[in-house]
Amino acid sequence: MRRPKAELRARVNRQLTFRYERTGLTSYAGLEFVRRWLRRDGWLPLLRHELATALPPTDYGVVGLVLVVVALLLGGGRRLCHLRYLDGDPIVRRFCGLRRLPTARTLGRWLGAFRVRHLPALQRVNGLVAARAIRHTGQRRLTIDVDGSVVSTGLQVAWAQRGYNPHRRKVPSYYPITAYEAQSGQVLRVQNRPGDIHDGKAARPFLRALLHQLRATLGGRYPLEFRMDGAFFRRDVLALLTRAGAEYAIKVPFYPWVGVKDCVRRTRTWTRVTATVSCADHEVDIAPWAQRHRIVVYRSRVQHETAKNFQLDLFDPSDGHYEYSAVVTNKALGGPALWAFMCGRGVHEKVYGELKNGFAFGSVPSMRYAANSAWQCLSVLAFNLSRSFQLATTARRRAASRKRRALFRFETIHTLRALCLQRAGVLVHPHGRATLDVGPAAAVTERFERLDRLLAA
Repeated sequence: MRRPKAELRARVNRQLTFRYERTGLTSYAGLEFVRRWLRRDGWLPLLRHELATALPPTDYGVVGLVLVVVALLLGGGRRLCHLRYLDGDPIVRRFCGLRRLPTARTLGRWLGAFRVRHLPALQRVNGLVAARAIRHTGQRRLTIDVDGSVVSTGLQVAWAQRGYNPHRRKVPSYYPITAYEAQSGQVLRVQNRPGDIHDGKAARPFLRALLHQLRATLGGRYPLEFRMDGAFFRRDVLALLTRAGAEYAIKVPFYPWVGVKDCVRRTRTWTRVTATVSCADHEVDIAPWAQRHRIVVYRSRVQHETAKNFQLDLFDPSDGHYEYSAVVTNKALGGPALWAFMCGRGVHEKVYGELKNGFAFGSVPSMRYAANSAWQCLSVLAFNLSRSFQLATTARRRAASRKRRALFRFETIHTLRALCLQRAGVLVHPHGRATLDVGPAAAVTERFERLDRLLAA
């Protein structure tokens, strides 16, 4: 006889009883595969060689605390106090190589001991991780997107200034800058800066350090191409890239002294790019610089009047509604190909979104500038390691495109956590051998068995 639905619903909704014991339960079973990959590919000796004596000392060991932060970020933690929720997890302890995890206070004191002189070591490790990933992809050139992003802070955080914060103008902030290699999906370099720094004016030391890093880690055999926004349209930036033998495509602001307005007025023929975009190619003499540059002007047709219509009162309303942009370049690409190339810059914004939402890049764990800068470096390190782990295991290659998109199909960290990293399991020891039981779910078992085969190869 079938039971009434009300009775079945009551049995399902019956209150559970929780039991808290010291068992081999884990909520991060997928970290075991990341640990095996780190050991297999020799990352742990590299971390010891580069960081053991270069970072502030600690009783837990420098590499151990670096791995604690990486495990915290990969697991989804956003604050130091979230470290409490990893305590007692056997897989997390195995990943970090520690018998006991440090407290949030211990980790905070270690970050507080950082000084600016400690940051180059973390940047060097990030550069080595990115260089190995680039070699793995087999790409022939480096497509580098350089841009800054705002990280809002508290009122008493060191070196935080009111500046270029478009949404919260009165809130002090940092303005970190990153260089992202588009085809390998790696963040090459990150540097924290106060919030009142001009993106282009302060970019020269960052670009020089980036070029030096690329020569040291990859040599000079990779052609370089840079994509940047209008803040980097500066004579010194163009000169630096030209001396380095790099190609560039940089957005051009419609300053009166540039002369783009006159070029658009003289244009009678526009080349079709897409159904709504057309372009015109010009050689422009920039009088204040006493230089001649190739500038490609684009116009996008819109169906309604917007704030960007008729820039600088250029056009008659009978011509329709258009939005205009311009790009200065030394590349040999035509106007349509250059448009597709510049559209690829949007991926860098998605990377910033994943860093802030998935790797706590926008968190401010300390009042000290160096500690917060170190946190950003560790966040980028965790991001690069997650991408490199996928390159070594599950990432599938895809065709190249004119936008210079990533050559491999990467999963976001949120997807990676749901499918692999944050899977529950039990660490048991049948016949004296450590075994990870992840339950009967067929999809989880299939993915873990595949990872096991790939890492054993």
